[in-house]
Amino acid sequence: MAHLHRGDMTTHPDVSEMQARYARVLGGRDVALVDGPVFLLGLYCAASPWIVHYSAGQPSLAVHNLIMGIAIGLLALGFTRAPARMYGLSWAMCALGVWMTIAPWIVGTNPDAGVIVNNVVIGALAVLLGLVCAGTAAKSTPRP
Repeated sequence: MAHLHRGDMTTHPDVSEMQARYARVLGGRDVALVDGPVFLLGLYCAASPWIVHYSAGQPSLAVHNLIMGIAIGLLALGFTRAPARMYGLSWAMCALGVWMTIAPWIVGTNPDAGVIVNNVVIGALAVLLGLVCAGTAAKSTPRP
């Protein structure tokens, strides 16, 4: 029969092994800090044409935001699933943010203020979160 530990976790017999495994899985990165907001940003970006109600007036921009939202969401899932390999793509997150900022004028046709503000906010948040990802990755990269 298994021995059930009750009480404080610091007295658990396997606490050092659990801490080492947790550090190994996370790769030394604080992924929970950034991955959730990045995923939510991707989700909002994908749904924003229908939330801000410009899917009918800007169909090409609506499809664009849907695709970009899916891409941002996939980056977030990658950051969570394989942080050691994916945090190099945090600079791609910054590039996606810059693109989202200028996309209303390139992809859209005569965008109104709501469309512009929506994409600029999404772009600024993507750049900010990409910089946080890059900073987290740089801070936790072991130095020789």
